[in-house]
Amino acid sequence: MENFGNNTSPRIPLGLQSLFEECNRVYPDQKNPMQVSTVLKYWLGGNDVLDYINLMDNKGDPDRNILPHWHYISFGLSDLHGDGRVHEPPSDLDFPSGLSGLGFELTFRLLKDNDKCKHPPTWPANLLQDLARYVFNTGNRFCVGDNIPWRKKSLDNSDSKILHMLIADDAQLKRTETPYGWVDFFQIVGVTSEELEQASRWNGHGVIKFLRNNPITGGEFLITDMKRSKSVFELFPETLLELQDDLEKEGSDLVGVNAEFTFRELGCSIKEEVKTNDYGDEPQMDMSREFLSLKAEENSPFSSAMSTGNSLSMSGPIHTKPIIGHAASLVGIELTLAPYAAKFLILAIKDRIRHGRHFTFKSQNLAVTFVAESVTGAMVNHKIPYALIGYWMQILIPDDLVPRMLHSFGRIDKNPENLTLPLEFEFLDKGIKIIIDNPRMTESKVFLP
Repeated sequence: MENFGNNTSPRIPLGLQSLFEECNRVYPDQKNPMQVSTVLKYWLGGNDVLDYINLMDNKGDPDRNILPHWHYISFGLSDLHGDGRVHEPPSDLDFPSGLSGLGFELTFRLLKDNDKCKHPPTWPANLLQDLARYVFNTGNRFCVGDNIPWRKKSLDNSDSKILHMLIADDAQLKRTETPYGWVDFFQIVGVTSEELEQASRWNGHGVIKFLRNNPITGGEFLITDMKRSKSVFELFPETLLELQDDLEKEGSDLVGVNAEFTFRELGCSIKEEVKTNDYGDEPQMDMSREFLSLKAEENSPFSSAMSTGNSLSMSGPIHTKPIIGHAASLVGIELTLAPYAAKFLILAIKDRIRHGRHFTFKSQNLAVTFVAESVTGAMVNHKIPYALIGYWMQILIPDDLVPRMLHSFGRIDKNPENLTLPLEFEFLDKGIKIIIDNPRMTESKVFLP
């Protein structure tokens, strides 16, 4: 941890200087704040992608019920230097209004243990470095409303109930124009497992709104309290009723889950067996911002979201096996889904298909998408209700099938933790059979006609 004079050094890169000036606007009395600095910079071969993380002392505002806290601010996801050492400069420098680097920096607000606390803990700085490293390694940008399941014990590796994260706009730091483009400040907000689950099922923006309503759950500035032991829904049960009402009226923003499954065609003999690890590329799918990963990548402590609206795009490269160069229509589908993902069958039909949307189960290189009648850009329609291209299967769910499915899947909803396997649901007049069982994903197979 070091002190860094924001306004005294003539060598401060212009992008960094612009961000420092925004920090000075919010903290005019802290022009020389505590700072965590990367010793071996990323462009010199270091592993930490953020050059600096400022640790600001926010005194709070009693009149607005804003509690004293530490405010951590990253520098490095945007283009600080403008010379290509980290982020390639834009091809046309006449348009500085574009993104600077990745277009955002991360912040985090941590409640102080007491008003006399002089030294902020450094674990939030490590957390921001982990998140930034994920962005650099994957190329996946964060967006406001995203949810981040965390695979570690808790954010600070303690016994805290604050286990996961949501992303919000920072309450004080505003979009900043730099010589290399604009930068937003996205705040990481620590949440409980229940809050993450409801954000995944509904939407992150809605849960963030609930957290802002009371200082106990973060308040106006969304301050993370690692000692908070109850979710906003436990503390204020009326919020859960409001959420359920909104789900009933508007549906969910969650477009899919990563989950183990297999599928095969019904009504014909098996002509070919394909193992999913034959090909490394994932099917290219146009999906929406909320995408919950039930099984995160082995080398990542968390998983994040993917993007879009309520259409399925067939543009771009679709991974296809040579024998299937175009969408193939099928007689019917038998889908076998892992038990831990069974509860999402209800979400898929009730909170997505019933509202005219789509929902995807994705496993390794396979994807199965349930499609409502009103979804545009899909391969399926009433004449071709099941279609396969490469390893992406689409299944049309007609409007008249929705109430039947909801009635049948009620068995899952009543006892999701103690299912008697295998559990089968047959809608044979529609050519659909769904089995809840344990697919052997080490030998994961899909059967093609």
